[in-house]
Amino acid sequence: MTAHLPLTAATPAQPRAIGSVRLSTKPVDGRTAIDGLYQQGAAKAVFPRAAHGMTAVLLNTSGGVTGGDRFDYAATAGAGTHLTLTTQACERAYRAQPGEVGRVETRLTVKDDATLWWLPQETLIFDGCAMSRRLSCDLAPSARALIVEPMCLGRIAMGEDAVQGQFSDRIEVRRDGAPLVLDAWSLSGDMTAQMARTAIGGGATAMVSLTYVAPDAEAQLDPIRARLPETGGASLLTDDTLVLRALAPSGYHLRKTLLPILNHLTGGHLPICWRL
Repeated sequence: MTAHLPLTAATPAQPRAIGSVRLSTKPVDGRTAIDGLYQQGAAKAVFPRAAHGMTAVLLNTSGGVTGGDRFDYAATAGAGTHLTLTTQACERAYRAQPGEVGRVETRLTVKDDATLWWLPQETLIFDGCAMSRRLSCDLAPSARALIVEPMCLGRIAMGEDAVQGQFSDRIEVRRDGAPLVLDAWSLSGDMTAQMARTAIGGGATAMVSLTYVAPDAEAQLDPIRARLPETGGASLLTDDTLVLRALAPSGYHLRKTLLPILNHLTGGHLPICWRL
């Protein structure tokens, strides 16, 4: 028989994953090319062939994020380039030891006449997780961006339908130094019970926030609303800034809503890893 010892604040600290990717692009003969690339630790980037601009697929070789892990991503889309950032698979926010929080920080910069799409696949929140995630995006006056952060609570297919823990997420978008979008939320304690409350999640176990900054944002509002379920909504903050949030009863239902929207906004250039 194997004895399972409870983890306490006195449990010795375990080795933790640290990773960093820094990437920048530049135009070369009408194409988007790598200007600079730095990779360290458990974070890597690979560059599959892309029909539209450049696509960088981010990999977490540690398999997920647990308490004490630190991941840092920074990307700059140089003037006149198009950069898509996505992930190989869903990220996993694993159970953490008491007093330890996994931290993920992403800094995006988009220069004039450049486009950056931040399209990670879902973050799966496991029971007992402790994770803090921050994303900032600085846009030049003529820059364009699509920023998506989907999340699934628990592993329903594995019978994990009650999730305790803590998770916080913050997205900041600035244009020419001025605040444009601030989207922040956090859950702690019995997250499943909190999401079950009518005023918070209405029983949803999956959700997504989306920010679209482009000259055609106003024209996209009605087509996007037509693709949303009753548990989703989209609004314009300015003529060129659209924000969306949607809730779903499961990750499957979230994808049924999200994929047509992303396919529409990317003009059919959604990264292939989203379709595998």
